This record gives sequence, C-alpha cells and structure tokens, in this order.
Amino acid sequence: MQLSPKTKQYAFVIQQLTSREIKRKYARSYLGIVWSVLNPLLSMVVLSLIFSQLFRRSIENYPIYYLTGYLLWQAFTGATTTAMTTLADNKALLLKVKFPMELFILARVYTALLNLGYSFLAYAIMLAVFRITLRPTFIFFPVFVFFLFLFTLGISYLLASAYVFFGDIKHLYSVFLTLWMYCSAIFYPAEQLTGPIRIVIDNNPIYILIHCLRKAVLSGLLPTFFEWAGIVFWCVGSYLLGRYIFKKNRNTIMQKL
Repeated sequence: MQLSPKTKQYAFVIQQLTSREIKRKYARSYLGIVWSVLNPLLSMVVLSLIFSQLFRRSIENYPIYYLTGYLLWQAFTGATTTAMTTLADNKALLLKVKFPMELFILARVYTALLNLGYSFLAYAIMLAVFRITLRPTFIFFPVFVFFLFLFTLGISYLLASAYVFFGDIKHLYSVFLTLWMYCSAIFYPAEQLTGPIRIVIDNNPIYILIHCLRKAVLSGLLPTFFEWAGIVFWCVGSYLLGRYIFKKNRNTIMQKL
C-alpha cells in the first residue's frame, strides 16, 4: 500500500517530535535512555522488598506480578501527563506551521510507548531471572499494548483539550492519578477486596488490561469474553470519544491558544 506524500510528511513530523521529546527527557542524564530499563527494575526491587512477604501466600512470583502492572501504568501516566500540556508547550510552533494539532499529542503518546519498549528489556530480564515459562498466550502482549495505546490516546485528547481552557486540571489530574493507581491493583491482589471498591476496580479499564496481561504471562490464560468486551468498550470508546471532542473543539482550541 502506497502512502500519500502528506501521510509520509506527518509520519516524519511525529518521528522528529518523538525524537525531540526523548532527547529533552534525558538531556541532563548521563545514563540517558538506560533509565527506561533501570527505573522499572529499581521500583520492582523496592516494592518487592516491602510487599513480597505480605502477599507471598496469595501472589506467586510477586516481582513479575508487580512489574507487569507497573509497566502498563507508567506508560499510561507518562503519556497522558505529558500529552495534556503539549498544545500549550508547542503554542509558538502550532501558530507558525499548519500541521494538525493531533500530531503533537500523538508524538507524546508515542514517546511513552517507546519508553515502554525499552522497559520491556527489563521485563524480559526479570522473566528469565525468575524462570517464567513463556506460554503461547504471551504473544498477546502487543494486543494489550495496542488497546492501551487507544485508551491512552483517547484520554490524552480529552486532557489536552481541557488544559487549554482550564490549566488547573493538571493539578487535579495529579491527585486523581493517585486514586486511580490504588484502584488499579498494581501492587496488591484485588481478590482480597470486596464491596463497592471491588466493583470499581473490576470496572477500571487500566486494571482490566493489567489483570488480563498478568493472566496471559503468569497463568497462560486468555481473557474471558466479558473481559475482552470490557477492553474493547473502554479502549475503543475512550479513543472515539476523545477524538470526537478534540475535533469538535479544534477551532476553539486554536483561538484560545
């Protein structure tokens, strides 16, 4: 399939913006991109020392259990928090060039996914260290990442649109992420909870993705029909809603900038 010149141009712009974001993130770091590998490993070690004894009877291979959830959560939060301010950060460039505003949001989401790719090296190392058997269901890892990308992009569209009109949303979102993290069962087993909080967790799209990836990697199980339905509903629905609202308010956003 032959790509149009405009599509190639936009792909090149996204590539350059993503490269710029990577360089900016690690500009004053000696280790640079290596931190994408070290960060999840160090976090896993710290959390494992604290919680592995507490949950050793209910969670087998706790370091892998935690790392699986942590990688997806970090990719999501890294993308959405940076994409939120991208239009304001690139105001001067947006007013000078005629590229679609979506490219700047896409670039920051791609940057987070690229970091996830580097972090996967740490994940592969830990799978080998803990002698986790690679089951056939592991090939669904890219599928879960794809749905995470859709969900993240949809939320990023919503946040980027809102930030232009209401700058305080940056601080509100930071607080909300803390609550969201605890409702995603990243470092504890959700099975130990009951009542309304369990209902909230079971309907949390990030938790559904994390839970299904854990089952695929650690137990060799694929998501159930209802889990697949939840993934498609939340991820595709969030993407369509976010893109619709962003496109609907595109002109107003440009005027506000």
